[in-house]
Amino acid sequence: MVESVATTSLLGYRVLYGGIPVKDAFCRRRSPDMCRFPSTTFLGRRVVTSGLPRVRVTVASLSPIKALAMELTKEAHSYREEERIPRNLNYETGLDVDRKPGLWPPENRADDPSLHNPLLRQERMGCGWLGAIFEWEGVLVEDNPDFEKQAWLALSQEEGKSLPPAFILRRIEGMKNEQAISEVLCWSRDPAELRRMASRKEEIYQALQGGVYRLRDGSREFVNVLMHYKIPMALVSTRPKKVVENAIGAIGIKGYFNAIVAAEDVYRGKPDPEMFVYAAQLLQFIPERCILFGNSNQSVEAAHDARMKCVAVASKHPLYELGAADLVVRHLDELSVVDLKNLADTELAEFGSSELELEMEEEVESDSDRSSLAAVDDNFW
Repeated sequence: MVESVATTSLLGYRVLYGGIPVKDAFCRRRSPDMCRFPSTTFLGRRVVTSGLPRVRVTVASLSPIKALAMELTKEAHSYREEERIPRNLNYETGLDVDRKPGLWPPENRADDPSLHNPLLRQERMGCGWLGAIFEWEGVLVEDNPDFEKQAWLALSQEEGKSLPPAFILRRIEGMKNEQAISEVLCWSRDPAELRRMASRKEEIYQALQGGVYRLRDGSREFVNVLMHYKIPMALVSTRPKKVVENAIGAIGIKGYFNAIVAAEDVYRGKPDPEMFVYAAQLLQFIPERCILFGNSNQSVEAAHDARMKCVAVASKHPLYELGAADLVVRHLDELSVVDLKNLADTELAEFGSSELELEMEEEVESDSDRSSLAAVDDNFW
């Protein structure tokens, strides 16, 4: 019995060998460089355990695998610290080069490596570097959609065509006249006829409109704020450029816009993003840093196709119909420069890696599924 007691008294101790952790009788971890071996003596029926002498384990007794892992960790840490600090100012910013994590500058499409001034380069990559693109009617000035419908109905009567239904008129909103006549109304394909009918339709509209333009509430105040913060602005319209320039001068905002895109400058109107992309090129901004101010779902669709942000102005559509836009307001003075900077923030998905594409798994039909489908078809017929 004494021998069994002596044997069980040693179960609480494990000898350290090769870096294996040691625990004492109280389940406390011992230092990995020492261990104790208890010595037991027998005095009659009592078992006496003397003090535990310390036995030092030299470094040579450590596991060679653990030593190799420590060396590799040191090398990896030193390499990471060395590569984190750039040695020169010739930064590589190409998107086709594999980038290492933790290096500067981070990947940003707004970055321009040709800029040698680091302050200008940093400002360009910040969210304050943005451009504003405005639609003309329904955003800056009041718009009466009934005039547009009446112009199309009058033109159809002059040309002897059938009157376009309401859903066709809604579909051609925002399109160029030539585009609507050839692709939707299908009245003609001849370029000369298209130009003639488009010009005639514009004459009818201007006669109905009377050349009277009135700024919407809050438009002038918002444009003045953007002018104060030196944010470039562009104006986009499917009207002829001469008509747009005369209207801008009449309401007193001439010189506010850095670029004007009219019907003569593009081939297609909304929902094609051609007008907005061309306006961004004239402003010398990438589309991701341009904010479009529109008033319809066609504007929202075109802006998102061009990778722009869109602020929808509820002038002729209710708020709930413009939910696809990034922001929806009733008047432009509800916005602030902070709202625009948040929209152009570089933390958004467009400036990181490419958008993740969902992988579609192919469904494999088993023989039993095919037989059941065939049975159902037979019973149906």
